[in-house]
Amino acid sequence: MAVYSEVLGTQRRTKTRERMFYSGMAIAIAIVIFVGFSRTFYLRPYFHPERLIPLLILHGIVFSSWVALFITQTSLVATKRTRIHMKLGVAGGVIAALMILIGTFTAIVRAKGPSPLPDVNPLSFLTIPLGDMLVFGILVGAAFYFRRKLDTHKRLMLLAFIALLPAAVARWPISFIETGGPLVFYGLADLFIIPCLIFDM
Repeated sequence: MAVYSEVLGTQRRTKTRERMFYSGMAIAIAIVIFVGFSRTFYLRPYFHPERLIPLLILHGIVFSSWVALFITQTSLVATKRTRIHMKLGVAGGVIAALMILIGTFTAIVRAKGPSPLPDVNPLSFLTIPLGDMLVFGILVGAAFYFRRKLDTHKRLMLLAFIALLPAAVARWPISFIETGGPLVFYGLADLFIIPCLIFDM
């Protein structure tokens, strides 16, 4: 009986740490995204007087909906409301599909203008957002496929969320990020994978 109680207690502590980890990661990633897009979207009126075109507003709303939903989903799991979590998963699938469609279309439209990176051809830069959408789509698709294998599902969803970070990190107002190019903002974004590896070990 004592051994059973000890095992049960260990399992509960493990589950508690797991819920705290995923909730913490979701909030940390959301903060990075907010800071990255604060000047160009969330707090735009304070930095840029000109309005965004409707396509970019729609893009921002849909992607922000994913961030809000991800935090909500991790909170639901942390509070053991898994039934609501599963029902909201349908909304997650719809939002993810919209993100891929709108993100791809926005990237193609933006390629007709100047490149965000100096001395880089707009069509060459196009590979970055299209690559992000491809990686995000693969990870989210795999997460929904393995939705009944909880350990696999939650790891894939977290990695899909991390896959959205490079665009936000690239917009942080720090000189070495602004001048460093893809190696810097992808490298910094991928640092979020390290806590995942440490937690699993």
